Amino acid sequence: MKITELLKQETIILDLQANTKENVLTELIDQLDRAGKLQDKQKFTEGILGREEQSTTGIGEGIAIPHAKSAAVKEPAIAFGRSADGIDYDSLDGQPAHLFFMIAATDGANNAHLEALSRLSTFLMDEKFRTKIYEATSVDHILEAVNQKEAELEEPEEPVTDAPADSKKILAVTACPTGIAHTYMAAEKLNETAKEMGINIKVETNGSSGVKNRLTEEEIAEADAIIVAADTKVEMARFDGKHVIQTPVGKALHESKSLLTRAAEQDAPVYKHEGGKDESSEKEGKNGFYKHLMNGVSNMLPFVVGGGILIALSFFWGIEATDPDSDSYNAFAAMLKTIGGDKAFFLMVPVLAGFIASSIAERPGFAPGMVGGLIAITVSGADGADGGSGFLGGLIAGFLAGYVTLFVKKAFSRLPNALEGLKPVLFFPLFSIAITGLIMMLINPPLTQVYTGISSFLEGMGGTNQVLVGIILGAMMGFDLGGPINKAAYTFGIAMLDAGNYTFIATVMAAGMVPPLGMAIATTLFKNKFTKTEREAGKTAYVLGACFITEGVIPFAAADPARVIPSVMAGGAVTGGLTMLFDIGLRAPHGGIFVIGLVEGGLAKGLLYALAIIIGAVVAALLAGVLKKRIV
Repeated sequence: MKITELLKQETIILDLQANTKENVLTELIDQLDRAGKLQDKQKFTEGILGREEQSTTGIGEGIAIPHAKSAAVKEPAIAFGRSADGIDYDSLDGQPAHLFFMIAATDGANNAHLEALSRLSTFLMDEKFRTKIYEATSVDHILEAVNQKEAELEEPEEPVTDAPADSKKILAVTACPTGIAHTYMAAEKLNETAKEMGINIKVETNGSSGVKNRLTEEEIAEADAIIVAADTKVEMARFDGKHVIQTPVGKALHESKSLLTRAAEQDAPVYKHEGGKDESSEKEGKNGFYKHLMNGVSNMLPFVVGGGILIALSFFWGIEATDPDSDSYNAFAAMLKTIGGDKAFFLMVPVLAGFIASSIAERPGFAPGMVGGLIAITVSGADGADGGSGFLGGLIAGFLAGYVTLFVKKAFSRLPNALEGLKPVLFFPLFSIAITGLIMMLINPPLTQVYTGISSFLEGMGGTNQVLVGIILGAMMGFDLGGPINKAAYTFGIAMLDAGNYTFIATVMAAGMVPPLGMAIATTLFKNKFTKTEREAGKTAYVLGACFITEGVIPFAAADPARVIPSVMAGGAVTGGLTMLFDIGLRAPHGGIFVIGLVEGGLAKGLLYALAIIIGAVVAALLAGVLKKRIV
């Protein structure tokens, strides 16, 4: 799609009447509305103003690009206005703006017009092009300048001399909240400046049409430094251990030389990702399954935690307080149960499946994943199994939808360019949802039987077998401290919570609190076996352990893994076994000591739960004190 298909004569104002930023926005919005490009002017105005609140769209050099992606847009368009005197627009360079391009993108729009909008953004980085627009004496001259610039892109590029082989290798990522304008302008500016400075650079853009020019593992490993110029979330885990400069996207436009100089000199802190290196990296193979699973679990957790705690709170008024036919019925308790159980918990499995699928197939995978997850919990095919195949079905639906979508994308990869815009809005969702849905409708009834069978078996487990499972789960929570084994145990606890068995999540949470609490107690009891830094870290570990943040023990494990990890695994195993032995149930999936009051069985069970945690933490502390060597 050409820019002139979006920028029309009826959307151009050669001489703006406005003299303030607010009036400029109003005048351009009115012009779009008169041209029939909007279906809800008020809603589009809210979108434009909302974008301005995030950061100014006055990029400097006399240019402003207000923009919004909204369902209020009937047809994608560009409005242009020009002010000879200039208007104070809060631009990044503090100078008045003369040229205003207002971009109106449709919500969920096709890639064709988004590509055109991003192309306009890069055009505006060319000073000669800006001069032509500023000096144009008619609307036709403006459209002619745009057409000439687009024609230049179709001509073969002149050979470009590569940067010296021994020059610094810099990577960059650019992203703005809407992914339309600043993303691509910043990338263009960084590329141009790096070329002038003789620096090797590759820039990844995170725009509305997806990630382009994605950085590979090998490139990241070889890079001297990385610039992340973004006003929205980007994948950061992959940069663990590299020198990373994090800055707003606007800085890349006006301080590109300074940023590149800092990057070349590695004048930036080494980035440390809290969740570990592999969670959001592009690693596949043996780590691919874990990455996709964790993407689903991490996005599902807010529904699990919020919904679970609300359900648990509803029982404060009595175990039957949410039943309208009960004498102990309480309307507020029933509302909490509705919010937490009927709504938040209901979305848990579809969200899990949706984000697993989107991790595999990016944005096109989300819709079929959600639909597959919804089928998993609503189409049971078995009597007495109203919850369908639950968590198990959601996992299968997520991976199924992801790989089905990849197949569909591959199948339509050779369509003519004229149909490119129909892929994400028609072909991908239609075929991936249909195929995923049909398969899930066929396999979910037997999956439901398997899931209910497993749940019934675990619920019927008692005595020694139940304690053994608790010991294993407890040891897993202390093994890799937030890594795959730890997360596997926690995910299992959530699956059983979804199935209505509350003992497993209680066991997992109690055992997960033990490692940091155990090392905190050890630093208090055995001061001569820890450095001053470790003793200070021990104070923080008390808080982290109480909050069920197992990663609080990582500083100790990294310094002395051979002694610390066996100690905390033993403590976690003791707590896991005791929690199962005491038959403690908990409906809250997170919260540490702050949700002990929600333990099923009242005060007596709550005290036993606390006792199990304390015993395990003391065991871990004593073992660490015995195993660790005295510091001289």
